[in-house]
Amino acid sequence: MPPGVYGMQDVWEREGWQQINIEFLLPTGIYLNFPVARSDTISTIKKMVWKNARNEPLFSALSDPDAYVFTCINMTAEREELEDEQRRLCFFIAVLPFWLCSKWHKTFSTGHHEFDSQKNHEVNEFRTKMRTFCEERAQVRQMLPWEPWMEFNFPCDLEPCSVVAQSGKSHSGKKILVNVKFEGSEETFVLQQDPQDLPMFLKRNALRKKSTVFRPAKQEKPEDYTLQVNGRWEFIYGKYPLCQFKYIFTCLHGGITPHLTMVHHSVIIKYQEEQGGLSNQVSRTRAQSKPPPLPLKRQNTSSLWSIHEPFYIYLLQGSRVNADEGMKLVVQAGLFHGSELLCKVVTSNEVSVCSEPVWDQKLVFDIGVSDLPRMSRLCFALYGVIEKTKKRPTKKKNKRADCPLAWVNTMVFDYKDQLKTGEFSLSTWPSVPDDKGDLLNPMGTVEKNPNIDSTAGLLIRFPNIRPHPLYYPPIEKLNELGMNCEKVVATKEEMVCLLRKWQELPAIHALELLDYSFPDPHVRSFTIRCLRNLRNDELFQYLLQLVQVLKYESYLDCDLTCFLLERALSNKKIGHFLFWHLRSEMHVPSVSLRFGLILEAYCRGSIFLIKSLMKQNEALNKMKALNDFVKSGSQKATRIQTTEDMKVCIKQDTYMEALSDVVSPLNPSIVLCELCADKCKFMDSKMKPLWLMYKDKYDHVGIIFKNGDDLRQDMLTLQMIQLMDVLWKTEGLDLRMLPYGCLSTGNKTGLIEVVKNSDTIANIQRNNSNSAATAAFNKDALLNWLKSKNPGDKLDQAIEEFTLSCAGYCVATYVLGIGDRHSDNIMIRETGQLFHIDFGHFLGNFKSKFGINRERVPFILTYDFVHVIQEGRTNNSEKFERFRECCEQAYKILCRNGTLFVNLFALMKAAGLPELSSSKDIQYLKVRIAQTVIIYYP
Repeated sequence: MPPGVYGMQDVWEREGWQQINIEFLLPTGIYLNFPVARSDTISTIKKMVWKNARNEPLFSALSDPDAYVFTCINMTAEREELEDEQRRLCFFIAVLPFWLCSKWHKTFSTGHHEFDSQKNHEVNEFRTKMRTFCEERAQVRQMLPWEPWMEFNFPCDLEPCSVVAQSGKSHSGKKILVNVKFEGSEETFVLQQDPQDLPMFLKRNALRKKSTVFRPAKQEKPEDYTLQVNGRWEFIYGKYPLCQFKYIFTCLHGGITPHLTMVHHSVIIKYQEEQGGLSNQVSRTRAQSKPPPLPLKRQNTSSLWSIHEPFYIYLLQGSRVNADEGMKLVVQAGLFHGSELLCKVVTSNEVSVCSEPVWDQKLVFDIGVSDLPRMSRLCFALYGVIEKTKKRPTKKKNKRADCPLAWVNTMVFDYKDQLKTGEFSLSTWPSVPDDKGDLLNPMGTVEKNPNIDSTAGLLIRFPNIRPHPLYYPPIEKLNELGMNCEKVVATKEEMVCLLRKWQELPAIHALELLDYSFPDPHVRSFTIRCLRNLRNDELFQYLLQLVQVLKYESYLDCDLTCFLLERALSNKKIGHFLFWHLRSEMHVPSVSLRFGLILEAYCRGSIFLIKSLMKQNEALNKMKALNDFVKSGSQKATRIQTTEDMKVCIKQDTYMEALSDVVSPLNPSIVLCELCADKCKFMDSKMKPLWLMYKDKYDHVGIIFKNGDDLRQDMLTLQMIQLMDVLWKTEGLDLRMLPYGCLSTGNKTGLIEVVKNSDTIANIQRNNSNSAATAAFNKDALLNWLKSKNPGDKLDQAIEEFTLSCAGYCVATYVLGIGDRHSDNIMIRETGQLFHIDFGHFLGNFKSKFGINRERVPFILTYDFVHVIQEGRTNNSEKFERFRECCEQAYKILCRNGTLFVNLFALMKAAGLPELSSSKDIQYLKVRIAQTVIIYYP
């Protein structure tokens, strides 16, 4: 590049400059310099870099090119990552050189440089440990035999055995038709199978049919093939009856013929080898770069239990405090173990308001150092005191009111069990006044607020009680100390030893011990030991809560983190949703470091998935950009014009490429292949959600992208409905529930599954009535619509589907206290399945206007619903009686499992949902599950 030229724009503006020399810095430390054309895309330049790098040292240490992104310094002296690799070089205004950095951090919004900048020993040790932990498990996984490897990559999606047995009785003697084809061939065979047959029987019949038609020279074995669901990364294998696979079970009830493909094992083995090649490449790089261990440094230490002095700290000063001048500033400090206050709260002196108030005060707590529990946390609250003057002068003192300003928590011991010493600068979190009036927040995070410039700070000092470090004794020292006749130590030793021998609890009850009220590491280790007995499908049901209670962990390295990573790396479905549950909260400052580190560890153990995860992330970014475009356009143009503009935008190459051939975040077994731009639209609600339609050669798939609405409450409600469905099916009761997919993917963004062939009750009533004003009173509209969609004998099955699903949702919405129910958020499929959508209010947090509660009934059961259940006859009490029996049976099953629902909702308090923030919300659920419900005949 010519001397004195620092920006790309200066170069391109000069006539004749069609090429330019660019310097590239590789992650291996190698510099490259070669000419590139101004019209070259970033993708083309990356290929040129790799071609030139082949002749350089350490080329074998580089991963796949897709794992890296170009980075440069732009004209405003900011670091910029060139994510859009289809853009041409001449469109970038940058300061050279360019350098390559690892791209996987873009999947979770935090770069390696951000972790490195922490200069935190705990972060560094955790990263080192987790890297080894995850990469070792990745290597073990690649050594698995074929079937266990399949169970990781493509876990079977199964229905509970009880409902399958019940279904088998109702379909006894009936054969099912299965459409089977062989990979690479368009020839299909329709085979008759018993629903209870194993996949091996179906494969044998398919090969027999193939040999009859084609007469191959070589005899093929059924063991050499696996059945794949057409158009999905979902396989039918193992020793389960065909009707237990969810795909076939759904087809059986919907009257649809299952379509399967016979895939030869050589195809799957090739895919397995590709995974293994990526993992081995990373492990080689890791082995080459692993530094030798540092020698351990011996130092004098003392046991905490040998100190018989009161615990105290020094409150030095504040910084960046913003408060009214008429206030006095006060700091309150309390020692907590979980939710338990260990001693009386200590309050500082009052000082005048200023930006940097000084206390310089010793705060002594009424508890001895030797009595401090291992997980003690020190909670601070900064508040202002206002004197309320009375209108009439009296002899009584003026009342004082507390105005909470900020809070912050810190652990008394560090992650190495050492009692903290020295000065600590604590950047606080803003206080939100609540009804309880509590200033301290022991449930809150122990992380400091990373937004240091915009928040108040407190400077404290932990004293050096002894000239050498004081440690909380490890479990190995308990016996030794207990023999020295220390009664307290002996008691602690007995409790820990008893806990280690304690019989494992059922997971339903063990989950409660993950609440912040139980911080003891031995108790939490015992809980994880109990949860290890969960099957993968059971763990998946509780995954949302297990991610949330990570917020209660006091240190980065904990048993819960290791447990979740271990199971995520042994089951791709669990790993996929663990990734998105963590990724969706990376914008939350209090958890961004912890969640970012766990995501980094997961990606290190799942190198082969990074390209897919990056593609999903890129697609979501494009959806957000498209949604912003629609919101802006809808304010200036008509709906028709905005829709056309949206379709034109989608058809651009950059959008089509980013939005096509993407693994669905809602379901990792579904690939969103070809985007149908002409069938895409946006919806009328305030946030203008996108309705995107995809197709492949087998089926159409629809998703809704929302930007501006918090989907976490919908996601939790649908999780509970799915859990209810599993519990009912486990006891042989199939109420034909439809917990459609819903996933929060970021800050007020997320995806919702489109349920095909369905419509709202409101639309059906409007379209089947002469007048919009009387549509809601037309009780025949719903039944007539079902008759039009299910002619002849199909109507009885449709009414059966409606009756069962209506019973299920009546019970579910009653127990969960779901409000704002009306005909626009109740839908019905053409097959008769009824289902609810849009769960903006639950646990009794109903809408009201002028103090009048808008919810007048405990659940929705309208006259037109009853009209369908009774098959259009007013005196058909037998059908309604069956509906009522289904409701009662379903409710009793939920009552028997009430503890599970209470525990799961209690753990979700960590999520910070507005309608799930206090024990009052949990109490509502407890009351609903314990009540007696009577459904009267109308």
